[in-house]
Amino acid sequence: MVLAAQIDNGSMENRKLFALAKERVVEVEVGTRCGQGMDEVRMNSLWTETAGICSGPTTAKEVVRRRRVEVTNADSTARQRSDNPPPPPGGPSRPPRRIQGPTSALTDFLASHNIDANRIRRDAEARRAAAQASWDAENNREEQSEDAELEEETPVRERPLTKAQKARQTAREKAVAKAKASKTFQRAQKKGVDLSDSDDVDEDLYGATSLPKVGQFENCQICAIRFSVTPYSRTGPDGGLLCIKCTKDLDDEEGAPRKKRKTAARYNRRNIESERLEGASARGARDLVSQCVSTLANNVHRAEDFGDLPPVLVDKLAQLLSKRRMLDSRTLDLFLKPGVANITAYDGAKLKSDDYIRIFQVAPGIKHLRLRNAIQFKEKVMDYLTASTVKLESLSLHGANLIDDEHWMSFLMAKGSHLRSLKVYHSDVSFGDEVMRSIKDLCPNLTRLKICHNQKVTSAGLYHVASLKHLQHLSLELYKPTITEPYVEIITHLGANLQTLSLVGIPLLDDSLLQAIHTHCTSLSKLRLKRNEAFTDAAFAALFTHWRNPALRIVDLGECRHVDSLTLDNPDRVGLCSAGFEALMAHSGRHLGSLNLLSCRHIERAAFERVFGEGKTYPELETVDLSEGEEFEGVWVFWG
Repeated sequence: MVLAAQIDNGSMENRKLFALAKERVVEVEVGTRCGQGMDEVRMNSLWTETAGICSGPTTAKEVVRRRRVEVTNADSTARQRSDNPPPPPGGPSRPPRRIQGPTSALTDFLASHNIDANRIRRDAEARRAAAQASWDAENNREEQSEDAELEEETPVRERPLTKAQKARQTAREKAVAKAKASKTFQRAQKKGVDLSDSDDVDEDLYGATSLPKVGQFENCQICAIRFSVTPYSRTGPDGGLLCIKCTKDLDDEEGAPRKKRKTAARYNRRNIESERLEGASARGARDLVSQCVSTLANNVHRAEDFGDLPPVLVDKLAQLLSKRRMLDSRTLDLFLKPGVANITAYDGAKLKSDDYIRIFQVAPGIKHLRLRNAIQFKEKVMDYLTASTVKLESLSLHGANLIDDEHWMSFLMAKGSHLRSLKVYHSDVSFGDEVMRSIKDLCPNLTRLKICHNQKVTSAGLYHVASLKHLQHLSLELYKPTITEPYVEIITHLGANLQTLSLVGIPLLDDSLLQAIHTHCTSLSKLRLKRNEAFTDAAFAALFTHWRNPALRIVDLGECRHVDSLTLDNPDRVGLCSAGFEALMAHSGRHLGSLNLLSCRHIERAAFERVFGEGKTYPELETVDLSEGEEFEGVWVFWG
């Protein structure tokens, strides 16, 4: 502030020179505080002298000139003091430490054990030199021994090589062969240099330095850019490595690499099962029809119409497309025609509600509709079907759980008189007892009824089934507990006409149902009673003994066994046991085509051997399931 007061503020030139002088003095002060040799006392005197200069009649230019001279002298004095620091009062000090940047934990650990990078490098070089020296010494000894043997006049028996020498010799031969097969050696031969007879070629090629390892740094042979070596780094024309950019340029010049020939995929179990689902056998060649259908399924995106294919092949295409999850809004149009009567969608997960409505718009004469995974078959689709002129004779819906009971009853009221077959799967909390009552009143011509995975039908709703006089095929799988009486009433009223009977997952049915089947059913060809815990072996034996029903074609009594978590004993002979099994085979064995005895573990081995013993033949038996039967282990069955 004193310096600013002494300079004429009216002169612009003096203001600039004063600012320059003040700026230089500040620089001197900053440098002094950073350790350049000027202490605080000298700095204060400098400011005092500056104030004294400015207090006299001296101009601003003279002030700046004097300050520059003094600053220069101060800098030289600071350098001399920094170059020759005075010794400390306690004696000579240790050399000043160099301040470096941050180091890693590994560097600090190695430094604490007196290990540094130079030492590691020296140790590695020493090991390589020692290995090379031992290798050279061994080679010299071998060459000297060979020369000594050649100089001897009398032949001497060759000394056998040790295992180590044989291993070294084999490695040497492989390395030489690899070196001779390299591009460098082949390029030298193309230039006209004959190196095949030279003894030094093997040593030169074998002793050549190897390329850097993965992770190391190397300079590109073409552009000299330093890069990190990777397993995919390519060698250049002269044997060096190339960077990524030069590698791409060289690949573009040479063209695309030659593609390897694809080998035939091995047939594993998954492929075999996949072809079995598609109807193709892994053994032998396919027939022409199967090959054409498979080719069409592979190129369905190019097809515009299936033409006049027979319904069997169209159904086969629907199976293939559904298996591959290719049935969507576009491929559905290939199956829709104005005159088509049967439409099956084995996987409608990708279809929308408008797609289902389009089925009834394009094919109003449809008679049989089967949809699986019909999640989007909602109430608006049912409303359109109810209001349309479509007269369905059979309807099979799987997974349409977004339709309430009111829409089901409206549909049955409008279309129930034409229905011959109704199958409903996975309806969740819809399709209850009220719908069962509507079926009794509105579907008098129904011959097939299948309700599976239902959570709403109770014993009260089952009584209405007994009123369906024309029913021939009945299949029920209910989740709610039910009693035996409604089933007995159904068998009593409809047993004479029933051709197939399937009751699955109803564990509390008792022997009275088996007795009713024995008394009233005389036309059954398929009997399925699965997952029951109350039927006894005596009731099964009585069912198949002197039964007026013809021989069954399909029998499924899986998981009819005694269930007790405390003991494995079965004193009451609950489930299908030896007596019931022998009675079954005696009644239907000659014409039986499929037999399922899954988890029927109470059938004794002796009964099994008697049924399939010597002299017993079952010519029509095709499939047998004896899984999880403890008495069946190690038993082989042959039938013809």
